[in-house]
Amino acid sequence: MMGFQRNNQHKLFISGFNLEDRVRSDHILRKVAQKIDFEFIYDEVKETYGTNGNVSVPPPVILKLMLLLILYDVRSEREMMLTLPERLDWLWFLGYDLEDEIPTHSVLSKARSRWGAETFKRFFERIVWQCLEAGLIGGDTLFVDASLIEADASNNSVVDTESVKRYLHKSYGEFENRLEEAAEKKTTPVNRRYISSTDPDASVTRHSKGTPKLRYKTHRVVDPRCEVITATKVTPGSIDDGDMLREMIEINKENTQTKVATVVADSRYGSIDNYLYCYDAGIKAHIPSLGETQRSTGRQKGIFPKEEFQYDPDADTYTCPAGYVLKRRMYNRKRHTYEYKASPKACAECALRAQCTRSKDGRTLKRHRRQDALDSMRAVAGSREAKRDIRTRQHLSERSFARSTRYGYKRARWRRIWRMEIQDYLIAAVQNITILANHSERKPAGSNGQRVQGLMPCFLHWIYCIIAVLGKTVSSEPVFAYG
Repeated sequence: MMGFQRNNQHKLFISGFNLEDRVRSDHILRKVAQKIDFEFIYDEVKETYGTNGNVSVPPPVILKLMLLLILYDVRSEREMMLTLPERLDWLWFLGYDLEDEIPTHSVLSKARSRWGAETFKRFFERIVWQCLEAGLIGGDTLFVDASLIEADASNNSVVDTESVKRYLHKSYGEFENRLEEAAEKKTTPVNRRYISSTDPDASVTRHSKGTPKLRYKTHRVVDPRCEVITATKVTPGSIDDGDMLREMIEINKENTQTKVATVVADSRYGSIDNYLYCYDAGIKAHIPSLGETQRSTGRQKGIFPKEEFQYDPDADTYTCPAGYVLKRRMYNRKRHTYEYKASPKACAECALRAQCTRSKDGRTLKRHRRQDALDSMRAVAGSREAKRDIRTRQHLSERSFARSTRYGYKRARWRRIWRMEIQDYLIAAVQNITILANHSERKPAGSNGQRVQGLMPCFLHWIYCIIAVLGKTVSSEPVFAYG
């Protein structure tokens, strides 16, 4: 028999209702609440509050709200506050009841300004250390990569600094200060000239063959054991990937207190400076040489590579494929390289000239002052082990950034680089928390949280990602790492 719903009057009083009973036992927020201690934030931000005035929203609640904003990729803080009364699981996670007053959305923006990016950095570092103690981080091998993020600013806001120098433009002054701070980083003339009047920290950057846009760049270190993000850093989009390798390794060391044995990255990191840094630090650089990848492009296309020339260490000369000798001529102090050149007459009469050089002055070779160390590192980069790691990097690093898209990392939520750092730390922390929350407890090797050897990689983690890419997973809940 068919039942019919009665038009009952809403109850004025509800008895026997408990949010604890309405949130299922395997809910992801229950796992997060069990694994993560949010009370630490009291000590971190106590200096930013006064002793008089209105009582603020408790800092742990604010941090949890920030986490929910990223975890569920809510479009805006205003929308999240409007949705909050409708979500029993959110209310339970925040420690609220049905009758509690919901904070206004401005609470979050004020907290960000009050706390600063450093507070969220320490939160991310605490999560990394907790993953280390749980045995989820190996620590000896690092995978480094970078990805562009679209700034929250339109291309219409870009102005030419050459045409506005005579105006007292606040954003232009801020941009000049940023250039001075980043003087050691490589920037193109375009990035020095064109800036955004709404977000001067972002830089005009082209991705592949696409349209130049205002972008930031996030640099990331991923540990291969369970793909925990151990280090992250946001820069303007114009900063070269390779310039950040040393800093990312140092950040990883600080966060995990482990000794790095191998670093894996793509050819954009395969510069001379990075090779020599890894050589001096005793790190195996499984990084393709940037110079070798550029051989088939531009003026180097179709000519003899440097390896075709035989070096005689005793005579300090090179012999070309045609048998002519290239002698050392000069030393470049800036690049720390010696220049070797054959006589102009020999190059002019050489039958292999078309395959050797397109220069009117003949072929020139450059040899670094520490060429032996470079040759050693390039040999390591070309080993079978390195090629295997490089193939792994193509999937592992891309998978880490692909997971970040679930949390809205492809576009900046806010403007200015310090706010972008907050977004980046929160996204990386959320990814690590989902790994930590869905992973069974593992006993660390020692009480000091040193890395555990011999643990199997998180195969379920990888399988889940493959299924998700194939479009097999459909859920109204946010997509988590695995489990």
